[in-house]
Amino acid sequence: MTDLPLSGRLALVTGASAGIGAAAARAFAGAGAHVVCSARRTDRLEAVVCDCASAEALTLDVTDGDACAAALGERPFDIVLANAGIALGTQGLADGDVSAWGEVIDTNIKGVLNTLRPVLAGMRDRGSGHAITLGSVAGRQVYPGGNVYCATKFAVRALYEAMRVELAGSGLRFTTVDPGMVKTEFSLSRFAGDQEKADAMYAGMTPLSSEDVADAILWAATRPPHVDVGEIVLWPTDQASTTLVHRSEPPV
Repeated sequence: MTDLPLSGRLALVTGASAGIGAAAARAFAGAGAHVVCSARRTDRLEAVVCDCASAEALTLDVTDGDACAAALGERPFDIVLANAGIALGTQGLADGDVSAWGEVIDTNIKGVLNTLRPVLAGMRDRGSGHAITLGSVAGRQVYPGGNVYCATKFAVRALYEAMRVELAGSGLRFTTVDPGMVKTEFSLSRFAGDQEKADAMYAGMTPLSSEDVADAILWAATRPPHVDVGEIVLWPTDQASTTLVHRSEPPV
């Protein structure tokens, strides 16, 4: 019997308690990896772990640099998916919530740094590994009300590019996966739990699913070692840009 493509690999997925992170954890495990599923919500993590052939739960807040260093620095990860991220609010800059900005910046930028730093050091020492960042088309095109969230995703893209140039020749691979509209609980948090507003985001169009994005992540992670899929941009067919979406009916 042929081994699964990720047999014997150790993978880390942050933000694995729901959405794209949970789907990616299941995909990695289905391909043979042992997956460390990390997030803040232990109960949700344990449910994801139960869906995986080989996985463990790691309760971790990526905004806590010391905790990340202690929990991740000694593990010989072959793959890391820095997926944890949030978006809060849709106000323009002139009306923005400064405390919400801080939470988004701490999670989406500092959280990625806190995740990658201890893992990359070990990968560099071993001369192999694959660091995957979960970006967004919002890191390529700004849209009204996106301001700080877009800025954080532009930063994630810059971190991806920095890794490529700083660790060139190290044997490591780097990928950024940048999706457009994906139907997850992400929009629910952006609209402060307002389900009606969250649902209206997808009215009259077919968004990507978490599994669609996880499939792209898995494809990049399972290429031969000499192949580095650098950038994947995923759009729903109905979405032409961050500001242009074809809808069969207008949102309510």
